[in-house]
Amino acid sequence: MLVRPRDLADQMSQTNQIEIFTLPVEAARCKAREIIRQSPRTGVLPVIENWRALPDGQIEFAVRHFPTGE
Repeated sequence: MLVRPRDLADQMSQTNQIEIFTLPVEAARCKAREIIRQSPRTGVLPVIENWRALPDGQIEFAVRHFPTGE
């Protein structure tokens, strides 16, 4: 049984899958659009976060998959 909010946060962070992409600008835009447009898998919603430009001109971003509660 979960007793504290921290226990729930720990459990949720363990179930979240994070994918990190490092791509050239145009490829990163295309990949992000692809992720946004795809229909959510059963019970999982992808969210793009931590988008940043690297010194070499590439873009790095993370995609985290959150449970939808279905």
